[in-house]
Amino acid sequence: MRIIMKHLVVVIYLSALILLVYCRNGSEYLIGVGSYDMTGPAADVNMMGYANLEQKTSGIHFRLRARTFIVADASNNNNRFVFVNLDAGMASQLLTIKVLQALHSRYGNLYNEENVAISGTHTHAGPGGYLQYVIYSVTSLGFVKQSFDAIANAILQTIIQAHNNLKPASIFINTGEVKGGGINRSPSAYLQNPAEERARYHSNVDREMTLLKFVDEASGESIGSFNWYATHGTSMSRDNKLISGDNKGVAARLFEDFFSSQNNSSPSTITSTLPPDIGQLVKKARGIKASGGHECSKERSEEAKVRKNDGSLFVAAFCQSNVGDVTPNVVGAFCIDTGKPCDFNHSSCNGNDQLCVGRGPGYPDEILSTKMIGERQFITAWKLFESASEELRGKIDYRHVYVNFTNIQVKLENKKVVKTCPAALGPGFAAGTTDGPGAFGFQQGDTKINPFWKHLRDLLKKPSKHQVRCQSPKPVLLSTGEMFDPYPWAPAILPIQILRLGKLIILSVPGEFTTMSGRRLREAVKETLISNGNGEFDQDTHVVIAGLTNTYSQYIATFEEYHQQRYEAASTLYGPHTLSAYIQEFNKLARAMAKGEKVAAKGPSPPDLSSQQLSLLLGPFEESPPKGIKFGDTKQDIALPKRGYFSKGDRPSATFWSANPRHDLLTEGTFAAVEMHQGKKWLTIHDDDDLSLFFKWQLDNSSLHGLAIIEWEIPNHAISGVYRLRHFGASKTSGTSRISYFTGTSHAFAVK
Repeated sequence: MRIIMKHLVVVIYLSALILLVYCRNGSEYLIGVGSYDMTGPAADVNMMGYANLEQKTSGIHFRLRARTFIVADASNNNNRFVFVNLDAGMASQLLTIKVLQALHSRYGNLYNEENVAISGTHTHAGPGGYLQYVIYSVTSLGFVKQSFDAIANAILQTIIQAHNNLKPASIFINTGEVKGGGINRSPSAYLQNPAEERARYHSNVDREMTLLKFVDEASGESIGSFNWYATHGTSMSRDNKLISGDNKGVAARLFEDFFSSQNNSSPSTITSTLPPDIGQLVKKARGIKASGGHECSKERSEEAKVRKNDGSLFVAAFCQSNVGDVTPNVVGAFCIDTGKPCDFNHSSCNGNDQLCVGRGPGYPDEILSTKMIGERQFITAWKLFESASEELRGKIDYRHVYVNFTNIQVKLENKKVVKTCPAALGPGFAAGTTDGPGAFGFQQGDTKINPFWKHLRDLLKKPSKHQVRCQSPKPVLLSTGEMFDPYPWAPAILPIQILRLGKLIILSVPGEFTTMSGRRLREAVKETLISNGNGEFDQDTHVVIAGLTNTYSQYIATFEEYHQQRYEAASTLYGPHTLSAYIQEFNKLARAMAKGEKVAAKGPSPPDLSSQQLSLLLGPFEESPPKGIKFGDTKQDIALPKRGYFSKGDRPSATFWSANPRHDLLTEGTFAAVEMHQGKKWLTIHDDDDLSLFFKWQLDNSSLHGLAIIEWEIPNHAISGVYRLRHFGASKTSGTSRISYFTGTSHAFAVK
């Protein structure tokens, strides 16, 4: 027994030694990636982004995901950081607080506020109600627990997945220009910046994408890729009601699927075994009727998922950057009544902001525009991924601090000392943008408030004299930093964070920096690192901004842009010196990082307002189908063309009797599927995470019962064959709290 134990000790020792030598001679890093479904309620919940009361979720364009990478020092794997990218409007302070608590209970101090970054892509097509401050939850009728829980669970699960996947890996970095991905939606404000500063740049937006490629050291296979590039998640309009990851979500789906297809593991790869004669296909399809609705298990929906999430999937994330004034509606903004370009300074049409709307490249088809802007990011990312050859090496490091942004003393370059202000919004905020016009009676650039709106403002909260002076030249429409009933309307304490991965510096910012604001911040931090790093940093140091990270505090315009008071400036919460305050506080972190020093104090912790949240959204209630009908039965089956079959580009659809999708989100499952007949089996080839399949939910106008509409836009790569549409759902039985699951199919149809 002693001999066996000695041999066992020797084997363990040698294995550890081999791993240590391997890591030192091979990769410096351990890398883990993860991905998890975070799709929230697909009915009744106001979407986060446009603040449009009528924009409530009514189905799914494609699913939302949380994607994570963890990087650890191979020789000291306690030294690590986590970066999470959410298909969400932005990060939320409450989400960050609760996720960190869950991580602490599982991993102790390994993951904490200093080394965890949670960032949002800024899609405006995701369910809202997950932020804790009043101003961000008014249109969602307060806090929506189901929205919050879906995102929080996905963040936790994807971090767990990445943690469990940690392995020796190499990291490569590459940069390149995205063509046609965005234009400046506030060009008149950009022109307020000094001419000599503008002359240093060839564009009024940042076109550069920075990409990381992760390669498993043992197999040589790529396991993931993350990139940062600035363009708004507003290809889907304020009238859209389908949950969507917008253009960055499209880019991620395209990248992940293309990578799978290149590695012979495409989720939808099916070979045609049926006779090619369309007549035979039509005849076969006519003999296969709709299944009718029937009960099934919840797992049946998960089994129908095309991309099974077992933790081994390649993960591609398209992260946000200094996006403040960048729109994907690249054709420009036009008046919807005349078709002429909008007013340059105010983005209005004869004084009416609601008539000025931006156009995407697929105008008037917003789904096509979303796909096109996503494709443009994907194409650049794939080229950078394929050609990435510069390997990242060097330290993993991070710094983090909380700062009360409502009263920061800022020393300007001319030695003058100024201060930030409590949060406030100007009338230009109410005007909205060309991506989503706001309320009637406001224009971007407004520097006065009419008596009617001023009276309504004062009923809510009259701004203090200090606030009016401090925010000038912004007229205060809502003094959110002075409003605390029923709980704070706006954040005061914000997290700022720097992550280091060799020469790559990631600045986690809790808001939307405009193009020039982002440039100034990046340059300031880089200069501070170089001047304080004793040669450790140089001109090759590469700084990127990760926007909308860890919490949300709206916009950050330059001092010059602030004076024009377009939307971005009117939404710069903490006054004209907000950007200077950010630069000052980030420079403190950069100086500490460069000198190898800890931050003197972590700063005041932000509040946890979870116990104070109001939730006014009702339901969903128990429901049952019409008499003699089962959930999953078709109300309107597929209408065949006269020729008897469908061709590529057609859109067959079927309507099913259904229950409210809020009963169960079917996480990592699907509400919709396209099945192809193969031999004696039906194989799922598309689900509701595919760009070609649409799940829509609505109430029947006559009976007020729920309806699910499944639409399939037959892609060009579809194989001739026999297909059908399937719906999955969940219902709550009247008089009980039991959730039942059901499914049903359309009749079959042929595709040529």
